[in-house]
Amino acid sequence: MNQFASGPKKSFYGKGDVIAYRLHRTGTAPPGQSSVFGVNAKILIYGESFWPTYTTGDNTGLVATDSMKNFIQRETMNFPGDDLESYCHFLAGKFLGIYPQAEGAQLSAMEIPYHQIPGTSVSYVPAGPERAMARIELGHGGVVHEAVSGITGFKLLRLNGSAFVGFVRDQYTTLPDITNRPLHMWLDLGWNYIDHKSFFSAGAVTRQVRKLVLDVFHNFVSGSIQQIIHKIGCRMLEEIPAIAGINLEANNRTWDTIVEQGEEKGVYTDSRPPYGCLALSLKR
Repeated sequence: MNQFASGPKKSFYGKGDVIAYRLHRTGTAPPGQSSVFGVNAKILIYGESFWPTYTTGDNTGLVATDSMKNFIQRETMNFPGDDLESYCHFLAGKFLGIYPQAEGAQLSAMEIPYHQIPGTSVSYVPAGPERAMARIELGHGGVVHEAVSGITGFKLLRLNGSAFVGFVRDQYTTLPDITNRPLHMWLDLGWNYIDHKSFFSAGAVTRQVRKLVLDVFHNFVSGSIQQIIHKIGCRMLEEIPAIAGINLEANNRTWDTIVEQGEEKGVYTDSRPPYGCLALSLKR
């Protein structure tokens, strides 16, 4: 269920999975921007003016969700930047300016990433799998109720340097102690800011978080996935002063072993459907 930082709503509605790709087709985007800006956006609005639709079917003042879709896609052309935080703020603020009957709007966006093919100027390939996201909730007068960012969908593989030993052993235990496993884990994380101004970094905070996650995963020899996500969260708080708090959730997707030759070589397959879920929240 969708939630709002400003509090529970007796009704809200909107449009999701709104896809838009803004292309600088000559391959010459403004400095610091990519020629491909792809987003999957969602808008939710609320207000007393929309209540009669629920109670009597009176649609006076109701903004059709199809109009919301058109608004997002067309206004993407007028967005001057290419970071998700500014994009969400731009769309939410403009929507409330056009439709004052909405008391507030929550706008979220997830990137659809493309990377430029090296040595080319107009050729791109899909990137990822991780994707940045941002969400803002605005009220009238530009009041910011919520401003959060995140990266979802990391799929991380480490060939060695991960252990899992010393856990509880009883009649339900079949897993052996593993001192040096090939670790395959998925990771989602989100964060909020010490103030709303820090939300607007032109994507710098997200880039720093992405680099930090990969650095910790590569360099940290761990005794558990819990230890890895704790290390990532602590590093984020230590190195990125704009961040006030972090939520991290990892899945243990370590592959099942087919055959191994010591710790030097092995053949593995995708893990069975049950997977471990491990979460952590940290604040300053």
